[in-house]
Amino acid sequence: MLELIGSFLKGKNKVILVHGNADTDAIGSAYALAECFPSAAIYAPGGVDRVAKIVADKLGIRILEECDISEYEQVVVVDTSSPEQFKPAEIKIPDGSIVIDHHRPTGKWENVQFVCDDGKNACCELVYEIICSSGIEISRDVGMALLCGMLTDSGHFSFANTDMLRVFAEIMDKTGINMDEAMNFPRSDVGMSERVAVLKGMERSKFDRIGNMIVATSYGGSFEASVCKSLLNAGADVVFVGSQRDERFRLSARADQDMVRNGIHLGEIMKDLGKETETDGGGHAGAAGLSGVGDVEAMLHVCMQRTMSEFRKMKKNGESET
Repeated sequence: MLELIGSFLKGKNKVILVHGNADTDAIGSAYALAECFPSAAIYAPGGVDRVAKIVADKLGIRILEECDISEYEQVVVVDTSSPEQFKPAEIKIPDGSIVIDHHRPTGKWENVQFVCDDGKNACCELVYEIICSSGIEISRDVGMALLCGMLTDSGHFSFANTDMLRVFAEIMDKTGINMDEAMNFPRSDVGMSERVAVLKGMERSKFDRIGNMIVATSYGGSFEASVCKSLLNAGADVVFVGSQRDERFRLSARADQDMVRNGIHLGEIMKDLGKETETDGGGHAGAAGLSGVGDVEAMLHVCMQRTMSEFRKMKKNGESET
């Protein structure tokens, strides 16, 4: 299947799309495909996040914010679990497009060549396999983009499995990239706006607990992922942070590895909530998101209640085992 996808990518004038507020995994995947299967443009209809912009700037990756996809022979979508993730941009993906993803399938892609492996920590891993199956050697810049995508999507190895670590090491060997280079490449000094957003998020946080398990929520206008990380570092086990822009909201969710090992799956929580509220949700066990039209504070309350319900089940199971 991967060789077949590689054959579809070769020789066509392509546009590669990524989800709104695209992260480093999305941009790294798109850049690797664009460089290894020319010619291709990268289109981010909802822009990119702070870390992805750092990586893109350092590697000189050109990212379009406006694009007419009808002008291209082939449309490729990476690291995007459903068409709703392009919103508020209205994009119609043509039949026969290629979708490459690593999130749990949502069933919302139709009439496309769909390649998904939700066992991968990062979409960059799957893209690397496609490149290798086509017999293409990667450059140092492509290797760095892939490593940065894997680093950020695994929480700098906190959520990594052994398969990802092997791929990571293989790319390092092939490209001559040292670990300190890879670890430092997506980093930069935290700006004042992010520092303020995190402090405001901490101030607005609410939490509840069952036993020694804590779930926290907060809201703000930006840097949801950074607020999530700070709340986890402060002692929460599961965190939901949201933002509101007019009628639309966006939630980021994170859980520590102990919670994941004990049965928390944020991707399932977000996916189920998305179905119930006609919004778009999904992701991984330890990191997920939800977006759509609605009230962010109401959605945060529902997320907290769902997590408390999961905590009760975990506590009951723990008591029954003892």
